[in-house]
Amino acid sequence: MTAPGPAAPTAPHGTAITAPDGTAPTVPNGAAPTGPGRTPPTAPHGTPPTGPEGTAPTVPGGAAAAAAGRGASLLSAGEETEFRLLGPVEIRDGGAGSDIVPPGPKQRVLLSALVLHAGRPLSVDQLTEELWGERPPSNAANALQAHVARLRRLLPEQAGPVPGHEWISTGPAGYLLSLGRATTDVQRFARLSAKGRAALATDPGHAAQLLRRALALWRGPALQDSRCGPLCTGEADRLEENRLTALESLYDACLRCAQHGEITGELEKLTADHPLRERFYDLLMVALYRSGRQAEALGVYERARRRLVQGLGIEPGPVLRGRLQAILTHAPDLSAPAGPNRCAAPAGTVELGSEIARLQRHIDELCRRQEALVRRFDALAARLPETA
Repeated sequence: MTAPGPAAPTAPHGTAITAPDGTAPTVPNGAAPTGPGRTPPTAPHGTPPTGPEGTAPTVPGGAAAAAAGRGASLLSAGEETEFRLLGPVEIRDGGAGSDIVPPGPKQRVLLSALVLHAGRPLSVDQLTEELWGERPPSNAANALQAHVARLRRLLPEQAGPVPGHEWISTGPAGYLLSLGRATTDVQRFARLSAKGRAALATDPGHAAQLLRRALALWRGPALQDSRCGPLCTGEADRLEENRLTALESLYDACLRCAQHGEITGELEKLTADHPLRERFYDLLMVALYRSGRQAEALGVYERARRRLVQGLGIEPGPVLRGRLQAILTHAPDLSAPAGPNRCAAPAGTVELGSEIARLQRHIDELCRRQEALVRRFDALAARLPETA
């Protein structure tokens, strides 16, 4: 399927939309763009080693969690629809084998809020605050109806669980999105990371594989460009915390598999990106100690202490202080586990995954800028006087 270029909006055919208050105003002209925002499927930019705010998410060491880039979670044509919120907001139309990108920021915010609360109605007041904050338009209810109408036309036509499936319904309580058989990358991430953490103690190799698959679903910051109101902002913060927790579990699994040498570089970067998160310092100290770099491990503690005192005015917690004491006394439990290396992640994939993820984010940003420039060019060209 070929991606359409920028299309001029056309007026709807007098379609009436029933509002939660029972009124049925007609959607204003120009409410629905003819270009549905669909993009053709793209080739994967890499695959995870096991078969993967404003800062960018960090790729796990020894795992290349983001090495799959955007291709990590692509669905094949004929599979179910997937709503993707772990990065730029988009919809994977499994029936057509294409991606649908909401064309405007309000559309992306609306879709994000409805998907995050799928199966639960969101009131007009909640969605108005999410889209416009403290400065809603005077006709906020009608404007919201127009955005809902556009979003309804944007959603896959044949991807519902049964023929005639209605994605977004309207009721007295507000607007409700029904997933049906569709999935979300948020659900998949939660399921895989939970399984990985559960397997950590008994089978760290399998746990690492599950956690890599979970982290591979991330294509950028959660709800990228869609954090306007309290619903999406709060959920994006929660998802980012869950991502960091999954990273901590992954590195724990790698240490249990004696892969300390492969993860020190990534842990160094994580301590720089998250200077007040003690767990990353703890993991890095263990990895360095097991690599025969005791002096550097002690230096990590001093760096953590300095940042915590400067940033929060507190000393390191008991876990980090205990790790320092264990290193100083060469505690036996700090030794690497015996036996074969069970975390099958090829060395060198860390830097490769980071670079692939960085390039993909840069490509996405360039595409957005190009679209904006094309729209600006067309608008200026339309204002030129006609020549004989």
